[in-house]
Amino acid sequence: MGDAMTDHARPAPHRILIVNDDGIEAEGLKLLTELAREISEDVWVVAPDDERSGFSHSISMTVPIRVRKLDERRYCVKGTPTDCALLAIYEFMGEAKPTVLLSGVNRGANLAEDITYSGTAAAAMEGALLGVRSIALSQVFAAGGEAPWATARRFAPDILRQLLACEWEPGSFVNVNFPDCPPEAVKGLQVTTQGRRLPGSFRPVRRVDERNFPYYWIKLAYQNGDLEPGTDLAAIAENAISVTPMQLDLTSNSFRHYLDRTFRQV
Repeated sequence: MGDAMTDHARPAPHRILIVNDDGIEAEGLKLLTELAREISEDVWVVAPDDERSGFSHSISMTVPIRVRKLDERRYCVKGTPTDCALLAIYEFMGEAKPTVLLSGVNRGANLAEDITYSGTAAAAMEGALLGVRSIALSQVFAAGGEAPWATARRFAPDILRQLLACEWEPGSFVNVNFPDCPPEAVKGLQVTTQGRRLPGSFRPVRRVDERNFPYYWIKLAYQNGDLEPGTDLAAIAENAISVTPMQLDLTSNSFRHYLDRTFRQV
């Protein structure tokens, strides 16, 4: 057998869908599009018209979703990240659905309980629900600082290639976070579990407008507490890249077993 693979043996090229929650003009989206085009020529971008951070896994059920087609494989959607994933897979991409969904690169962390709020993670969840290999990517940075995009640019290509080459568990997606440091300061990669911060990271702040009417901002004030080794929070604190496999099944099996025993005694 020769060194060259036959056409029959070559793996099919990837058909990549890119979604985000920072909007169609976001720098992280442009970066991820560049990286995806190093993997495949078949890259589609379907993103919200504006920032939809914190929209979680919401879908637009009570309002129409307007769309602008920017070019043959690029769409701007007046909707949520989940709307974007649904429209891309069911409407825009035709009968050949994507083999990969990439969400991000988000400007900011998606760690610990961020996953429950994140539109970036939600798009990956929707992809996983629809049987598409899905990866969420985020670039961590400190509030008031600049996102070190060079770090994501340096390390994302190898991570993506490894994730696309490995076996994949159905009903799962992968959450990748790059630390807030320049590429040369990154201290390796850790496969992590989802961490947990102290309660109270999101709090309403009351203010009063010029007509003396109250209004509120939701203040982001992370309280990490003691960092448990092996978690995404601990990895980022150590300037390591965090790669966390996530699953869609939210069942608490230990609590389920306890409740089963409890109700059997009634």
